Amino acid sequence: MACRSRTRSLQLLDTELSADAVEWCPVPPWHDVLACGTYQLLKPPEGVDVESAVPSRIGRLYLFQFHEDGLHCPPLTEIQRIDTSAILDIKWCHVPVLERPLLGMATASGELQLWKLTDTQDGPSGLEMTSCMELGPDRLALSLDWSTGRGDSSDVRVVSSDSTGGISVLALGEGSLAKLSQWKAHDFEAWISAFSYWDTQLLYSGGDDCKLKGWDLRIGPSCPTFTSQGHSMGVCSIHSNPHREHVLATGIYDEQMLLWDGRNMKRPLAETLLGGGVWRLKWHPTQEHLLLAACMHNDFHILHCQQALEGSGEPCSVLASYILHNSLAYGADWSRLPLTGAPACDSQETVEAERATLEMGVHLRIQYESPTASFDTSLEDDMGRYIPEGTQPSPVCAVEATPPVPAGHAPTLSCLMATCSFYDHMLHVWRWDWSLEESGEATSAEGQGGVDGGHGGAAEGGD
Repeated sequence: MACRSRTRSLQLLDTELSADAVEWCPVPPWHDVLACGTYQLLKPPEGVDVESAVPSRIGRLYLFQFHEDGLHCPPLTEIQRIDTSAILDIKWCHVPVLERPLLGMATASGELQLWKLTDTQDGPSGLEMTSCMELGPDRLALSLDWSTGRGDSSDVRVVSSDSTGGISVLALGEGSLAKLSQWKAHDFEAWISAFSYWDTQLLYSGGDDCKLKGWDLRIGPSCPTFTSQGHSMGVCSIHSNPHREHVLATGIYDEQMLLWDGRNMKRPLAETLLGGGVWRLKWHPTQEHLLLAACMHNDFHILHCQQALEGSGEPCSVLASYILHNSLAYGADWSRLPLTGAPACDSQETVEAERATLEMGVHLRIQYESPTASFDTSLEDDMGRYIPEGTQPSPVCAVEATPPVPAGHAPTLSCLMATCSFYDHMLHVWRWDWSLEESGEATSAEGQGGVDGGHGGAAEGGD
């Protein structure tokens, strides 16, 4: 049995400032709301010594609403933009707080901010800040995670990591934050912190000291429950599987994605080389074996982890890759919004519809320039029209072992995705369609594939 996998771009947006975080709202009925955070390091004024200048960082928070209205209408509508301190991470609380969605934001000013989504009769109207907590002086807040990954709203807490190697745990009460504990966890930047969604007294953290650590809040932070030192570079991504107890995924600058059983952290269940520093990992909202990876210098990949989780020891297979971004792949997220439209196919009607869309100029013209200004690339044809991703066939991923079966044993799966990249300051919204085919041979698909080599880098991009 073979799988047929295809990715298709739906819309591309210029965020103006460097984009590094993107999150779909997980709270119904607001699954159509998308937030995007940006980070920009400003160059010192002319004549000011670069070595002595104090870094200046700015950011902007975007809020969008998705409408699946067909080929002739861009699906994203901007609702709001808010100028802020530079944003390092954003995460929606998985459950409503006071009956509203709540967005957490980690900033370069060392603050953890909470923003409440407000509504009108016509739909979402925007975000309002409800709480702000400074983690400490002279630090950047680098990441955050909520304790609510499995939909538990009984004890809502937030964990955040910072540039001094610190970890902070905060409690949420009546929409405001209260600091519960804070400690020094890593020798250098603590790039990432995350809850175990199955036992929220357990925390994980990863840092630029090449260590992955575990913490138990019941015994305090004086000593980690484990320290994994088998990493050659910094640990920058951690995500607990909300569907499968004890399962943890971590990403490293050395281009490896590791799967762990939390009961035995001496060695990983599996290692998968992804060809780029693994900056963000996101488990699928409903499919326990699917994992989305943002791989910095090597694009975005959808991984199937079933065999690895069953103890095969083999690397996870890549089901699909999205390669249209031309800069550091940082932000990535699955939407819980169901797609009503049928997967695109190669019918004459589809070809004509895509041609009509191009003629109307719905898609943006994308001009890429490298950070060093050594080259630029235009994704256009000879007539100056944007060429959407997916028009050129490439080999499909053929799963040699048992192919994935979506929840409910449905023969197909369609997912809405959002990804963003840094230097080109681009936000992409795209869909992934996957299906089983009753055939012994893999067929070609219109999606993108291939994994190119790359190397991890610092999260600031030039700081």
